[in-house]
Amino acid sequence: MISKYILYLLLFLFPLFVVAQRQDADTTIKEGTRLDFLFAERYNLYKLDSVNDFISLAGKVQVKQGNTIFYADSAILNRQLNTLEAFGNVHINDADSIHTYAQYLKYLGKERKAFLKTKVKLTDGKGELTTDALEYDVAVKIGTYLTGGKLINKKSVLTSQEGYYYGDTRDVIFKKKVLMVDPNNKIISDTLQYNTGTEIATFTSPTTINNLKEKRIIKTKSGYYDMKNKKAELYKRSFIEDTTYTFTADEMAFDDSSGLGEFRGNAVYRSKDSVQGFDMIANNIKTNNKKNSLLATQKPLLLIKQGADSIFISADTLYTAKLSDFMKTRTVPNVRDSVITPTKMVHNKEDSSDKFFEAFYHVKIYSDSLQAVGDSLFYSLKDSVFRLFKSPIIWAQENQITGDTIYLYIKEKKPERVYVFENAMAINRLDSSDYFNQLKGRIINTLFTDGKVNLMHAKGNASNIYYATDDNKKFIGVNKSTADVIDVYFKESKPDRVLFIRNLQGTTYPMRQINHDELKLRGFKWQIEKRPKSKFDILSD
Repeated sequence: MISKYILYLLLFLFPLFVVAQRQDADTTIKEGTRLDFLFAERYNLYKLDSVNDFISLAGKVQVKQGNTIFYADSAILNRQLNTLEAFGNVHINDADSIHTYAQYLKYLGKERKAFLKTKVKLTDGKGELTTDALEYDVAVKIGTYLTGGKLINKKSVLTSQEGYYYGDTRDVIFKKKVLMVDPNNKIISDTLQYNTGTEIATFTSPTTINNLKEKRIIKTKSGYYDMKNKKAELYKRSFIEDTTYTFTADEMAFDDSSGLGEFRGNAVYRSKDSVQGFDMIANNIKTNNKKNSLLATQKPLLLIKQGADSIFISADTLYTAKLSDFMKTRTVPNVRDSVITPTKMVHNKEDSSDKFFEAFYHVKIYSDSLQAVGDSLFYSLKDSVFRLFKSPIIWAQENQITGDTIYLYIKEKKPERVYVFENAMAINRLDSSDYFNQLKGRIINTLFTDGKVNLMHAKGNASNIYYATDDNKKFIGVNKSTADVIDVYFKESKPDRVLFIRNLQGTTYPMRQINHDELKLRGFKWQIEKRPKSKFDILSD
């Protein structure tokens, strides 16, 4: 009985001995690239000729090459060519780092390349790549598919016509009809690189990112998006659009988790509000979405949309945010009849007028009907009043208005009123002559009709110089007067009539009997060289 078992054992070991002998005799295969048969439930040796012989393996097949182990239901191993062809439940364990599965495998041991077909799956422990046909280079850990594939990494799903997987870095390059979907985003591209470890998507071709959570669409040609940390950097003139604004810039960087963003190089922000809309342009704009704020530097320009007569504003720095947040820490004096109150949410929509603007240093304003300069500015959409500080100047037609502080009121998209505090002076140049009508007081209140000056009201030590003309517009004399109150009425933007109230003192001089160069009120300064001449002029130094 024992001799019978010994006989069976010899019959079992003899083919292995033959294989081992042939393996040892094969000196053409380099060490580490040789395919070694480890186990099979059944096997047979077939000699095709003097050069080729095969081992047919069946049942829980295991073949090894270096640190890579091949599993299959059945396989054919060519020892001379060092190739393996496997069938059914194929599994490649590449050093316990990358696992590949399929129903069919052809493996070239010398080149260490695997060709897999039918229900192919590759996983690195992070992502799972599936396709119908895959070429996998074991030596460099690169997998390639050309007939369509899908990668699932946590909640992200990526599909494409072609794909290239790099095992050492865990990068996958997707090409042709690339689609990436996760709970927050839908990305469409022609070429996209994705890392299964860091979850960073890198774009190198025209790409559209539809952020479903933020209701935002991004179009870019170059950049990356960190899906895990919700951070992105985009280049090559990218574009963003959401429900309330659009943004374009040469370079963009934003963090959705903190709400912060930075836009560099010809950055253009456009609000979509048709009533209270505005545009902001600068070489650098920083944003805070949680505060709805914008901070613009490096040649910033603000365009407040006012129909045909839009208002252009430039300064060293421009800033805008929600007025209701501003009023939680600072007081905005009421300068109109109605009181400004913090904005409330109505039907889950924010009031479009809940916005203020600040401008700091070298402020310039241009519109067709009015121009201005100053040191700093505050403007609220709630009351439509520009507040200009520190030596501001306003020009309206041939009129120049100065003072310590100026309030410019806007109504129905046109100048309604200019209110000047302390050291107020208005100068009107008479055509191209060197004659100037002048009005001075502690305060000056100027009213407009259809964007043109209609009335100037001076109060507090008011003084006036007025050149009178006849019906033919010939000069008949010049009047220099003081009073408690002086009202100057305008016709076609030029002084037409002067009214003095209480304590009038004055003299009228014939035109030839006075030195007109010396006929100037204290503080007179005609500063026409500072006047912006166009919307392009406000950007000049």
